[in-house]
Amino acid sequence: MNCIESLKQKAKANKKRIVLPESMDRRTFEAAAVALKEDFADIVIIGTDADIKKYGEGLDFSKAEIIDPATSKDTERYIDLLVELRKSKGMTPEEARKLIMEDYMFYACLMVKDGAADGVVSGACHSTANTLRPALQIIKTKPGTKLVSSYILLEVPDCEFGDNGIFMFSDCGLVQNPTSEELSEIAASTAASFQHLMGSEAKVAMLSHSTMGSAKHADVTKVAEAVKLAKENHPEYLIDGELQLDAAIVPSVADMKAPGSRVAGQANVLVFPDLDAGNIGYKLVQRLAKAEAFGPVLQGIASPINDLSRGCSSADIVGVIAITVVQAQAE
Repeated sequence: MNCIESLKQKAKANKKRIVLPESMDRRTFEAAAVALKEDFADIVIIGTDADIKKYGEGLDFSKAEIIDPATSKDTERYIDLLVELRKSKGMTPEEARKLIMEDYMFYACLMVKDGAADGVVSGACHSTANTLRPALQIIKTKPGTKLVSSYILLEVPDCEFGDNGIFMFSDCGLVQNPTSEELSEIAASTAASFQHLMGSEAKVAMLSHSTMGSAKHADVTKVAEAVKLAKENHPEYLIDGELQLDAAIVPSVADMKAPGSRVAGQANVLVFPDLDAGNIGYKLVQRLAKAEAFGPVLQGIASPINDLSRGCSSADIVGVIAITVVQAQAE
């Protein structure tokens, strides 16, 4: 059983209500049809009758709840809720109504805030910023969270590295140029995500073009300092570095470059030094190794609100729905 199939089984054990606000994209309805047929999530789709008919034609999503903000009995209450949540920013009822009617991600997040849903999956036709902004304004961060970040869950076929070919790459979608402290928090958050989602121990490699001081540069120093902070602040996780990619995942290289490391040669969580490296890295693996890639999955939001690559397939959305259900089970 592959990774996502395993997560679907976990999701079935305690189904959650997941909102899909992108009714202007057929991939949403294709994914909803699969999730409902396989019965691992309850699905809510936000959209107008016209969009439902246009983009859902020929697909069976009859078990989904369809909500049109223009006619829903809850809309006025959600307008009031949004005004209350944003009153310090001067939000007016007119502005709140416009946001809810024109950007369904706001309506989806208000449903979660209200307890009417457990999570949201969006981003197939919106940027990460458009997905994250309503989440931060309405759902806000988990108590004690220092940084909201993201990871990509990758399953590489015929791969002996990582956790039988399963990896989390972070951060690939959100934090542009993290400081040492931010990198240490990304490492800890992703370790926690891996262990909850996969049920096995995270082994976190902090990546660099240097291994254990083999090169000298400010970029290397940043990662080395992040490793030090992560070990001090999060001793419950196995985190090591700085490590080059081959030293992180290939045992024979690790024996030469980082002997004695409990992570080198065994890493299943890869933390990249900046967003450029992370985003390029995961897309290289996805396209050249024909890996399945799911996310960006967000970490640090008070409820599960997850992003998608705009190049995603409907199968990718199905996978992120399953991840979101399993995340919601822990809330």
